[in-house]
Amino acid sequence: MAAEKKKALVIFPGRGSYNANELGYLHSHHGANNDWLHMVDKVRSDAGQPPITQMDKAEKFTPSTHLTGDNASLLIYACAMADFMAINRDKYDVVAVTGNSMGWYLALAGSGILSMENGAKLVNNMGNIMHEHGVGGQIIYPISGDDWHIDKEKYALVHHLLTEAKGVDGIRVELSINLGGMAVFAADDAGLRWLMEKLPKSGNFPLKLAQHAAFHSPILDHILPLARAANPAGHIDRGQIPAIDGDGCIWSPHAFEQGDIFDYTLGRQINRTYDYSKAVSVAVREFAPDQIILTGPGNALGAVTAQSLIQMGAYGLKNRDDFMERQAADPIILSMGLAEQRQYIL
Repeated sequence: MAAEKKKALVIFPGRGSYNANELGYLHSHHGANNDWLHMVDKVRSDAGQPPITQMDKAEKFTPSTHLTGDNASLLIYACAMADFMAINRDKYDVVAVTGNSMGWYLALAGSGILSMENGAKLVNNMGNIMHEHGVGGQIIYPISGDDWHIDKEKYALVHHLLTEAKGVDGIRVELSINLGGMAVFAADDAGLRWLMEKLPKSGNFPLKLAQHAAFHSPILDHILPLARAANPAGHIDRGQIPAIDGDGCIWSPHAFEQGDIFDYTLGRQINRTYDYSKAVSVAVREFAPDQIILTGPGNALGAVTAQSLIQMGAYGLKNRDDFMERQAADPIILSMGLAEQRQYIL
């Protein structure tokens, strides 16, 4: 008798998930998937850009090549969506998908709201637009304690600085992403310098993210018309799997207007705060997954996803120790970017 399938929530990563340790990820795990590799490379060649496979096979990781939006975006898409297609559907019933930041575009493809090819085109188009027209940057700062609960003082500090910045002439500072136990700021160049001076130093933080613009903030209002002109609304389909966006809205198959999802994806998703913690909370509460699968490349969302679960008290988790004990005995989160966990998903 076949084992009962587990219900899985699949989460896709955003920019910054393909780094030096991930060089060769696509070919190491998916080199035999020639049709997939050919498709993503064709999207690049049609745009007059070098192939993704060439970058993944490079002898050395080069930040000026591998981290820029015009290259990193589709490189991450190719790895993540190949992982998604490799999930063993005899073991897992994917009940919903979501993602962080650019991961929303990947969730659209995973849900069937976009075809895999049109998802690749959207990601590549947006990567090019942000590379050419993006301004400002992002700074990430921890707001949780060692137990992975939100630290009230750090939380208050973040929101005090957001309020204070509004009264400082010549700077723009916004909350970009609510990311589990992390706050991600978006700011213009002057705002980035102001934040780096204002935020208390803690280990590697505050951390300015390399090659990132002021994502998910009004600082990128000028991107909206460019994005809408480059990405046809007609590519949007009715979907096959529910997708949860950065507002915590559930887009169920055949239960939405195509124009509405176009307006969100090339509107609020670009120039308003992305609430990853809320997306995870809604997905877990509404779909009660047995496991959460994080696609690669990398495992950047492992800790922040666990922190989001702890914030909502999901699966009886009260703190970091609870989570680590549960992971060792019966994992809630499985990351395809970790070899020891990947084997259980295939």
